[in-house]
Amino acid sequence: MNFATVFLMLGQGGQGGGGFQFIFIGLMILVFWLFMIRPQAKKAKLQKQFMQGLQKGDKIVTIAGIHGIVNKINEDGTFMMEINPGSYIKMEKSAVSMEMSANLNKAAVATATPIK
Repeated sequence: MNFATVFLMLGQGGQGGGGFQFIFIGLMILVFWLFMIRPQAKKAKLQKQFMQGLQKGDKIVTIAGIHGIVNKINEDGTFMMEINPGSYIKMEKSAVSMEMSANLNKAAVATATPIK
């Protein structure tokens, strides 16, 4: 007997229906991947692209809620953020909130656009 035959015989047990259990577990794993793992990976990829795309002059919000403007981007994964004219903070790129920064920039564009 090969491994697949033994595996199928163990799954049938006393009452049968073992094949359905394997299909059900497979479907549960598929649903878990579709609704949990895939969206998390997609969001992490977008966050990484957002952090790599930061440029001098971008208005940002940190995960701590600090609003500022990117002044200088360093090579070590940090940047200098201006919070007030002449006041700078050295921050990690990973401390920038993508969602809050997007909302801040969206609100700035909406107020700058004249209403007809």
